[in-house]
Amino acid sequence: MKKIIQIILICLCIISCEAQPEPKSFSEDALNAVFVNREGENETLKSILETYKGKTVLIDIWASWCRDCIVGMPDLKALQSQYTDVSYLFLSMDKTQESWNNGIKKYNIIGEHYFMPSGWDGPFSDFVDLDWVPRYMVIDSESNIKLFRAIKANDPKIKEHLK
Repeated sequence: MKKIIQIILICLCIISCEAQPEPKSFSEDALNAVFVNREGENETLKSILETYKGKTVLIDIWASWCRDCIVGMPDLKALQSQYTDVSYLFLSMDKTQESWNNGIKKYNIIGEHYFMPSGWDGPFSDFVDLDWVPRYMVIDSESNIKLFRAIKANDPKIKEHLK
């Protein structure tokens, strides 16, 4: 009887610990999250993604204070050289717009840039379960999420989904 209970408990642990499937589309809350563009204007994620309809997008969630983000920049720039038909969207977790803009200039980051005023505690961050930066996502031409989570620009899954 004791062995049966142990087996049942082990099975329950395995079932409850199984990973949930990653989302394939953004939630309404995430789509309505507000970002600030380089001109200082507010835009929703939905309006940002609409400008990329028909294109593959690599999203890089980063911050200028993030060592791993900066160390990964050469790998990201290599992706940009290899996949020139992909759009690169940078979402900043910087604490201020000034540090965000300074980081873009300092590291010569080419792509479209947006600042996340809600930071770690907003609807977008909640949706993507943001627990680390950098964080990379790949979005297809129909705004579907093809790759939900990568934390290194040289992750082979990124190239797999950019092809």
